[in-house]
Amino acid sequence: MQVVSFFSKRYSLLFGFSSWYLLFSLLLRIIFLVWQLNDIELSVFSLAKILGVGLFYDFGVLSFLFVISTFYILLIPQKWIGSKLDKLLIHSGLSLTLLIFVFTFFAEITFWEEFKCRFNFVAVDYLIYTFEVVQNIHESYPLYILIPSMLLITGVIFFYFWKKQFFIETFSSRISFKKRIISFWVSIIVMSFYTLFITNSNAEWSTNRYNNEISKAGIYSFFAELRNNKLDFKTFYTSISDEEAFKIVRTNLQEENARFIANDFSIKRKITDSLDTNKKPNVVFILIESMSGSFMSEFGNEEKITPFLDSIANESLFFKNLYATGNRTVRGMEAVTLSIPPTPGQSIVKRPNNANLYTISNVFKSKNYQCNFFYGGDGYFDNMNAFYGGNGFDIYDRGRGSILSDAIKTTRHNIEDNEVTFENAWGICDEDIYNKMIKVADEYHQKNKPFLNFIMTTSNHRPYTYPNNKIDIPSGTGRNGAVKYSDYALQQMFAKAKNKPWFKNTIFVFVADHCASSAGKDEIDVKNYQIPAIIYGQNLIQPQKVTKLCSQIDVFPTLFGQLHWNYTSNFFGTDVLSNSYKERALMGTYLKLAQKSNNNITILSNQKKSANYKWNPISNQLFISPISKSKLYETIAWYETADYLYLNNKLK
Repeated sequence: MQVVSFFSKRYSLLFGFSSWYLLFSLLLRIIFLVWQLNDIELSVFSLAKILGVGLFYDFGVLSFLFVISTFYILLIPQKWIGSKLDKLLIHSGLSLTLLIFVFTFFAEITFWEEFKCRFNFVAVDYLIYTFEVVQNIHESYPLYILIPSMLLITGVIFFYFWKKQFFIETFSSRISFKKRIISFWVSIIVMSFYTLFITNSNAEWSTNRYNNEISKAGIYSFFAELRNNKLDFKTFYTSISDEEAFKIVRTNLQEENARFIANDFSIKRKITDSLDTNKKPNVVFILIESMSGSFMSEFGNEEKITPFLDSIANESLFFKNLYATGNRTVRGMEAVTLSIPPTPGQSIVKRPNNANLYTISNVFKSKNYQCNFFYGGDGYFDNMNAFYGGNGFDIYDRGRGSILSDAIKTTRHNIEDNEVTFENAWGICDEDIYNKMIKVADEYHQKNKPFLNFIMTTSNHRPYTYPNNKIDIPSGTGRNGAVKYSDYALQQMFAKAKNKPWFKNTIFVFVADHCASSAGKDEIDVKNYQIPAIIYGQNLIQPQKVTKLCSQIDVFPTLFGQLHWNYTSNFFGTDVLSNSYKERALMGTYLKLAQKSNNNITILSNQKKSANYKWNPISNQLFISPISKSKLYETIAWYETADYLYLNNKLK
C-alpha cells in the first residue's frame, strides 16, 4: 500500500494491469510446465528458478509499459485529469493494450505447439510475411472461436478493473509534478537496466532447454530477437585465430582429388577426376518440406506413410546417416545451395549481400546448364526470390503480388491460375508444382539444353491441407496426412516423368529441408536433425546405402563426385563416397552451433561457452562429457571460417 500511496491512486489502473499481467504470465508458465512435464527437469530448486527467473523477465516487460504510462501521466496537466480526453486516451489505450497482451498469450500457446519455445526470430519473420501467416492461422485454427474468446477475455478484464474502481481512482486522483517526474525517471532507470544489461540468453540457466524456455517471457523474447537478428561470431562465441581456423578446415577439406587455389584465408579449390566423361544429365532436385527421417520405414516408422520414398530408396544412393544443418527451410536452402555450415543468427538466404555468391548454379552453369527455381507460394517469402534470382536461377513462383521488392536479377515466371488445382496459405499443392516443373523440363529438352530444376515443396506444412480423395487420410487432419500426400505427389511426379524422353538422362535428388520438429529438452535435439537424402538415376547412379555420418552440405559435392565432374569448389561440403572423406555433421539453432562426430556432440553457445556431450541414439539423450581441445577447435573452425568468408565477401 505504501508503494501505491507514493505513486498516488492516479497509477491504480497501471498497477491493476500489472497484477493481471503477472498472474496470466504465471498461468502460462504453469501451462507450459504441465505440457512438457515429462521433458523438464523438475525439482523444488528448478521450479523455484523457473518461476523466479520468469518473474524477473515479466518485470522487464512491465518496465517498458511503465515508461510509456508514466510519461503520459507526466505530460498531461493536472486540470485535464478525468477530462473527456483523459478518459478517451486511457480507455482506448487500455483496451488496445489488453487485447494485444491477450492475443500474445494465445499466440504463445500456438507458437509453443509448433516450435516448443518462446517467441524467437521466426516470430519476428512472421511480422513481414503477413499473407502466409494470416492465411495459415485462418486455415489452421477455429478463428470463429478464438477471436470472440480474446474479445470476451479482454472485456471481462476491463469490467473487473471497472468493478474494482480502478478507473474512478485513476480519473479522480491528483498527483504532484514531483511525484510524476520521480515515477517517470524510476521507470526509465529500470527499463534502461533491462535494455543495457539483460539479454534473453541470461534466462538460459539450465542444461534442460525446456526449463530455459519456460523461464523466458514471450514478449521480452520477441523484442530481444527483433534487436539481435544478426550475431557476430567472434563477439559472441569462443574463437581461435583465423590462421588456425583455416588451417584446421583446409585439412578437413583436403580430398585426394582437390588442390587449393590460394594459400590465403580461402577454401576455394579445384576438384579433378580422372574419369571425367563430361556427362551432363538433367538434375531434378526436390527439397521436401519437413520430411523427417523418422517418417520413413527405412528409419523404423511402421505407419507406412512414405511408401514411394521407401521403395525408391532401395534403387538409389540412399544416405541413412545424414543430418540437416538447421530447423528452418532457409537453413536447408543455404546448406544445399551454398554448401556451408549454419552461421549464427539469420540464414545467408535472408541476409543482405547474398547475391553473386558461389553456389551450385556456378558449377552447373560452367557445364552450360539452365538453372530454375520453383516455389508454390510467392517467392518473396523468406527472401527466396532475391536469393535464387541473385544467384543465377530463373524463378517460377505463384507471384501473389507482394508489395516487397524481390530484387530479382534473372527472369521470373508466374504460375498462372489455370495451372493450379489446389492452394492453401503456403502455396499450390505439390502435384501442381511438379506439373509445372515437368512442363518446363519439356521446354528445355526441346531446346536440347540440360537443366537443373530446383523445387521447394509446401504441402507438408501446417495447416496440412491438400486435394481431397488422393490418399486415405482426410485433408487437414494432421501431419501424417501431409507426409503421406507429399509422398503420393512425388510418386505421381515420378510416374509422369517416366513417360518423358528426358527421364533416362535425368537424376532425381530428394532431400528434406529440415525435420518436422527439432525442439527437445537438450541444447540440440540430435534425432530431430536426421533427414533422408536420396539420389536416383536409372543407369546413371549405382544404388547403395551410405551409412557414413554426413550433412546436407555434402549432397551436391557427392553428386558431382558421382558424375566424375572436374569443377571449382568454394564449398564446405565434400564427396561422402571419397576415400578421404572425414565423417562429421554440422547443425545449429539460431544461437547454438554444433558438430557431431560419431556419437560425440560439441556445442558452441553465444555466451562464449562450449560443452561436449555423448549422445545416446536409443534414448536421444545428451550426457555431459570432457571436452577435447582438438574437437573444440575443429568445431569452432567450421563456423568461424564460414562467418569470416561471408563477412569478407569471400563466398564469391
